Formats: sequence, C-alpha cells, structure tokens
Amino acid sequence: MSEEKKLTPKLLIPEVQLQKRVAELAREIATDYQGREVVAVCVLKGSFIFFSDLIRQMDLPITCEFLGVSSYGNKMVSSGEVKVTLDINEPLEGKHVLIVEDIVDTGLTLFYIMSALKARKPASLKSCALLLKPECLKTEMDVDYIGFKIGSEFVVGYGVDFAGKFRELPYIGYLEQGH
Repeated sequence: MSEEKKLTPKLLIPEVQLQKRVAELAREIATDYQGREVVAVCVLKGSFIFFSDLIRQMDLPITCEFLGVSSYGNKMVSSGEVKVTLDINEPLEGKHVLIVEDIVDTGLTLFYIMSALKARKPASLKSCALLLKPECLKTEMDVDYIGFKIGSEFVVGYGVDFAGKFRELPYIGYLEQGH
C-alpha cells in the first residue's frame, strides 16, 4: 500500500462551515463589484471547487477564465518556483479581474500571478483566497477576500490536494507531516 493511501486527513474546517463562509464571501464580493462585470480567474487545479461554489452564489455578471500554475509538484512544501501550466486566453485590459485562489501559503504564487496580470492592464485587480497561512508568508501580500486564516498545517480537501489525492473531500482536512 502506498504512503498516500495510508494517510488519513484530520478535520480542520467542516463542510457546513465552508459553505457558510463561501456564501458570505460571495455576498461581500457582489456588493463590492455591484454594477460591474467581473472576470473571475480560477487558479487551477486546487481552486476549482471553491471557484464554482463561489461564482454560483455571486449575483453579478461574470465571465470565467482559468489559469494553471504549479509550485508544489508532489511535495508538501512549495518549491517557490511558479510554473504556468495554462494561460488565460482572453484579454484583460480595462476589465475588473478577480483572482480566485485555493490557498495562499508563502504568497509567492499569488504575488507572481498578480504581477503578471497587472501587466495586462485590467481596470481593477483583486484577489480572493479560501485559505491564508499568515505565518508562512514570504512576501508582503494583501489578499482582498479571505475565507479562513489557518496555521501551517498541510491541508487537503475541497479541491486542495496532496500529490493529486484528496481533492474530492467535502471539508478541509490536514495531513500530519512526517508520514
């Protein structure tokens, strides 16, 4: 049996609490962007479940774009090197752009994404993260919308994975390191 199959995530944020917070974030974002069309950018792969739940609850005209990035590979620690695996196809110039990220750990990936997208001259550029690990940040990073602040646990579930596993969990769990 492989090591990943033996790992059992421990509950950190239950499904009910996740859904309640996602609804609150959707209302907050819809209020802030009222009367404007938003280009919501899903950062793949970890954000896809959060992204779909969030946009379905935002009462706004939205277009969806997808940006694939990787900084973890199959490890529990970010490499710090951001690799773009899928770029946005549509021009962002003059548009209101919202980046939707699963987790901001070191902040390096989101910093890279924000810098790259600023160069495309959007009318506005904001970020939304389901999870933020303040004690792990390696760069000054202001996230506009935050679902939950957590510790340094290695989390999985609700789209977030470890080596491609555990994305399907309806809650956020954590894996004890050293397994």
